[in-house]
Amino acid sequence: SVSSIVPESCLLIVVGLLVGGLIKGVGEKPPILKSDIFFLFLLPPIILDAGYFLPLRPFTENLGTILIFAVVGTLWNAFFLGGLMYAVCQLGGPGLNHIGLLANLLFGSIISAVDPVAVLAVFEEIHINELLHILVFGESLLNDAVTVVLYHLFEEFASFEQVTILDIILGFLSFFVVSLGGVLVGVIYGVIAAFTSRFTSHIRVIEPLFVFLYSYMAYLSAELFHLSGIMALIAAGVVMRPYVEANISHKSHTTIKYFLKMWSSVSETLIFIFLGVSTVAGHHYWNWTFVISTLFFCLIARVLGVLVLTWFINKFRIVKLTPKDQFIIAYGGLRGAIAFSLGYLLDYKHFGMRDMFLTAIITVIFFTVFVQGMTIRPLVDLLAVKKKQETKRSINEEIHTQFLDHLLTGIEDICGHYGHHHWKDKLNRFNKKYVKKCLIAGERSKEPQLIAFYHKMEMKQAIELVESGGIGKIPSAVSTVSIQNINPQTLPLERVLPALSKDKEEEIRKILRTNLQKTRQRLRSYNRHTLVADPYEEAWNQMLLRRQKARQLEQKMNNYLTVPAHRVDSPTMSRARIGSDPLAYEPKEDSENLPIITIDPASPQSPESVDLMSEEPKGCGGLPPSPEEDEEGLVMRVKEPSSPGTDDVFTPGTSDSPSSQRMLRCLSDPGPRPEPEEGEPFIPKGQ
Repeated sequence: SVSSIVPESCLLIVVGLLVGGLIKGVGEKPPILKSDIFFLFLLPPIILDAGYFLPLRPFTENLGTILIFAVVGTLWNAFFLGGLMYAVCQLGGPGLNHIGLLANLLFGSIISAVDPVAVLAVFEEIHINELLHILVFGESLLNDAVTVVLYHLFEEFASFEQVTILDIILGFLSFFVVSLGGVLVGVIYGVIAAFTSRFTSHIRVIEPLFVFLYSYMAYLSAELFHLSGIMALIAAGVVMRPYVEANISHKSHTTIKYFLKMWSSVSETLIFIFLGVSTVAGHHYWNWTFVISTLFFCLIARVLGVLVLTWFINKFRIVKLTPKDQFIIAYGGLRGAIAFSLGYLLDYKHFGMRDMFLTAIITVIFFTVFVQGMTIRPLVDLLAVKKKQETKRSINEEIHTQFLDHLLTGIEDICGHYGHHHWKDKLNRFNKKYVKKCLIAGERSKEPQLIAFYHKMEMKQAIELVESGGIGKIPSAVSTVSIQNINPQTLPLERVLPALSKDKEEEIRKILRTNLQKTRQRLRSYNRHTLVADPYEEAWNQMLLRRQKARQLEQKMNNYLTVPAHRVDSPTMSRARIGSDPLAYEPKEDSENLPIITIDPASPQSPESVDLMSEEPKGCGGLPPSPEEDEEGLVMRVKEPSSPGTDDVFTPGTSDSPSSQRMLRCLSDPGPRPEPEEGEPFIPKGQ
């Protein structure tokens, strides 16, 4: 019940304190956690376990954010804390005046780095979501290079009489040498381990040994040249894992997994117990001003660093870090045994205040592990921070994730934007084309393991069918399912199988392979640089264009044949249009024989305003109509104005003949309309 409230690391420190108190009470001298034991034996298993099983996808996707927190954040913490502590020492009285700027900067570099052991111990118990876990844990892993550089730099500067500008520039360049050199050492040993695992198929027992051996050699080689051993271990584990797991057996994989977990758990337990014992056994010098200032400025520097860096990082991130995430990142900056061991390594000759530094370091470790470690779980529940998914991702999720990666790579390629999907695709191509062939044995270097296993099972079934004599009963095209349903015939004892030659056996296998169902081959992924021009592409385009033109022409003909004639305007519209512009309808010259419509512009509303003057048909009088007249059609003429003495209504004219009245009715009468129903609006809707 206590472990559900208090983290395991806190309980182990308490156990160490009790053990140290018992040893001291008996009169013996308790053992102290020596730096050599810590860095050579206790730290590597924890880092190797973290690097070998590092979740590579979230780590690479957030690598920029992790590097900013690890490099810029650690530098900010070190110099901000060192500068403020130097000011405190200058104002703190006679007990602190002798501590110079270099000693305070060295102390700031030791205490500013987030500890991976403490972060692992606390964050794995609260099951925080993957993004926050990888941000804080990745920062604790990668800030080792900054810590190593600053520690050795200020330690060397302490022995100098005068520090020049050249020394500072060389110290800045040494950061790149330490970090990139550690990564290079790890990559070299990782490739050697993967290459060695190609040839261990006959001696499976020693396969886990090579993983541990080469990883430890990478760490020792990096530490030998004052490079970052933690980054070398991480690089070795990340590089060797995909190739080693493709070569080794399943039992060896299980051995590596559980042995690493057990080894790292034992190391973590010993580290925290030794921290408690060393607290009781060590020499301490307590200074209230220095210790309280250190603790306060550590918290202030962490919060300010996270807030400022997150404000800058969110300008470039798609998934922004919320205020809750920022609080967890700032609150999760735990210190641990690395800071204690680095402080223990200080030389009394150059740093006479080592005991005071160690006392302040232990105070900060205890505060972060106990207070922050115990309260982070209720705070995560209180803020409703997203927890880690305990279940594995389904195959559907993995397939869609790979599909989206492939889609985003194609989009970046088309846009010409070289983002991380583009470079990831380039790296995967290079890996498949060259690296896998060298580091993975057998057919697994060419195709996925599942398809290779399918081919192996297919071959085994085919050989069983040949040996059972059931080859003649198999149809020519047989599926895998039908083969699986065929039971091999049990051979009678007296039957002797005919001896098959190698050529005949190979021929039978070939026949079986061609008849068995083929596995769907993986298509080559899209790359605009490898597209080959199709020689028939232009001919196909021409053919498609011809078909399209023929289809358009056919559509035009159909429209021409089926579209009805232009709708004749109603008489009211005709009168209004003609009355508005009567001069537009001037009589044509060669139009004596055409019917003439006279228009009265004065009264376009009168029913007699449109009158037929001559309704003789074309070609009357025995003359056929000419083609020009046939094309001209009806000609409209303006009606002559009546004389003042005549009556337009009662005076009969040429238009009063029965035939004229009949034609007039045909032109003016629009036909019967349906009577409007009761309640229907005068203007229909939609008009």
